[in-house]
Amino acid sequence: MGGFKKCAACHSFNAGGPNKVGPNLWNVLNREMGQVDGYKYSKALMAFGGKWDYQALNAFLAKPKVYISGTKMNFGGLKKPKDRANLIAWMRAKADSPAALPTADDIAAEGAN
Repeated sequence: MGGFKKCAACHSFNAGGPNKVGPNLWNVLNREMGQVDGYKYSKALMAFGGKWDYQALNAFLAKPKVYISGTKMNFGGLKKPKDRANLIAWMRAKADSPAALPTADDIAAEGAN
């Protein structure tokens, strides 16, 4: 998956993997934001709060610095929805127990926003 290589420069994705420039992203889907031990998050992300659900990941990966102004993530974003969907689907599999996929109603509601 091509988008992964950009992410792997700063993140690890394996269970028990190290924090790098960015936090380890194993089990990231539906995890509380700012919850990786040993990683110093930006004040902006810590204040933002919430969970890394499908909608939050999609918005963040589209334009990180717009979604969370003040984030430390120096990545311009993935413009194409298909690229974000593929990356999020790949990240979903990087978990002890992958999160449930969004329902058709969830997808329709997201498209209405």
